[in-house]
Amino acid sequence: MGRLLIAISSCRTSMILLVNLFLILNGQNRLAAAVSAESRVHIVYMGERQHNDPKLITKFHHDLLATIVGSKEAAVDSMVYSYRHGFSGFAAKLTQSQAQQISELPEVVHVIPNRFHSLQTTRTWDYLDISSYSPLNLLHDTHMGDGIIIGLLDTGVWPESVVFNDDGLEPIPARWKGHCESGQLFNGTTDCNRKLIGAKYFIDGFLAENNQPFNTTDNPDYMSPRDSFGHGTHTSTIAGGSFVANASYKGLALGTSRGGAPRARIAMYKVCWNVPQGQCSSADILKAFDEAIHDGVDVLSLSLGTQIPLFAEVDERDGIAIGSFHAVANGIPVVCAAANDGPAAQTVHNTAPWIITVAATTLDRSFPTPIMLGNNVTILGQAWYAGKEIGLTGLVYPENPGLRPALAGVCESLSFNHTSVDGKVVLCFTTVTRRSAVSSAVSAVRAAGGVGLIVAKNPGHVMGPCGDDFPCVVVDYELGTQILFYIRSARSPTVTISPSKTLVGKPASTKVATFSSRGPSSITPAILKPDIAAPGALLRFSKQNTPIGPLLPLDQQL
Repeated sequence: MGRLLIAISSCRTSMILLVNLFLILNGQNRLAAAVSAESRVHIVYMGERQHNDPKLITKFHHDLLATIVGSKEAAVDSMVYSYRHGFSGFAAKLTQSQAQQISELPEVVHVIPNRFHSLQTTRTWDYLDISSYSPLNLLHDTHMGDGIIIGLLDTGVWPESVVFNDDGLEPIPARWKGHCESGQLFNGTTDCNRKLIGAKYFIDGFLAENNQPFNTTDNPDYMSPRDSFGHGTHTSTIAGGSFVANASYKGLALGTSRGGAPRARIAMYKVCWNVPQGQCSSADILKAFDEAIHDGVDVLSLSLGTQIPLFAEVDERDGIAIGSFHAVANGIPVVCAAANDGPAAQTVHNTAPWIITVAATTLDRSFPTPIMLGNNVTILGQAWYAGKEIGLTGLVYPENPGLRPALAGVCESLSFNHTSVDGKVVLCFTTVTRRSAVSSAVSAVRAAGGVGLIVAKNPGHVMGPCGDDFPCVVVDYELGTQILFYIRSARSPTVTISPSKTLVGKPASTKVATFSSRGPSSITPAILKPDIAAPGALLRFSKQNTPIGPLLPLDQQL
């Protein structure tokens, strides 16, 4: 009996120990999960480098972080980037308490919470009187940018584009320290040449902030410098694309395409990823600045921005201002887009005084598209339509009785009986500048079986085409109202839409594009921003082609 009691007691003791052990381990797991959930990417900015040896700088960063997180191993695990070329600092996953502790160290200037930035998006150079055929202009005085290396922070590059051909270029400058990084469907050896001389990608800050793999099913992208979004190929083409003869969009805007510096070299630093609006992490942006300074670019171009309202420059939030400051201090001018939040005042981004901030203007080129109504009145709209003529077909204005009168015929809220639209052209009105409003209208008309769309918009807005492969023609309110009166007065209104033409040299003054962000700076109104303006509306450019291979899940790409 005594032995039985001892055995029972021993079993109970073992059970208690097991339960306690389970509770302890469970508590530790919960604590670890809580700490992990509280951790966010922070940028520890330390100003100028204290050493010239990058390895010593990184070691110093690890040692400093170890004093906060408890060990060298933990420091290495939590560190995302070590900034060691253009300036000193690092990005690491820290709790709020740890970030506060490290900000109080004398070596630290300040700690910046990671933040996301968004993207801002042939005839142009002749319009600016920088023709390649004239020997007496800035283009020839600067040897077409020969020997200059343009660095871009963007969505990557599509290397197969003909605008990156290296015909006639000399060998890569010996001073260049950069390289092309291989990755998914991007070969760093064969995809680069004497034109595209650098290509790197940075995603660690993006991944660490989201604390999960990048979802390439919902957001197709390449884990490499390859561009899936098109924005980076677009901007690099405008800056330094090579000469391409007989370039056009289905015959429209025919001419010789080139960038502003057609003999310059291109180095792409992919920091933005294909999620809605394009997302670019401050930690990744700063690493790209750090690498670009080390690699030896001569100028940096960014078409990125934050959200309005702006926070104070060079505070704990603005990675672009800090990175560009160190680039400029190293003799590298930084050019940034003013952003696309116009026409309201105080919407200009990138307002640091050392940044050259550029607004977008219109161009003396248009694409007139004849719209002939059934009463034989012809109206000229704007489109990029190179398809066949839409012969005499029905014309409708959607006035759904189920909608409030104020929403009838509004492009961004089209609703109609599909049978009333099938095989017809639709007229709608819009008050917004966003292309998405018109894109949604095009989708709605297509889904209902419509064959074309006429969009009436504010004449103060850029009267640009609203579609490529679908006949979508833009007119101003006055012409739109004229079309509406015809629809309401005719028993069976009809319309004929002809293919677009290209018209250049129109006697119209250049103006700031409606979408271009306006000054004054919301941070320091006494510093005039934007600094300059350049054509940025209705440009045709090179972009990525259809995918050349499958977009693999992240774990299969690495």
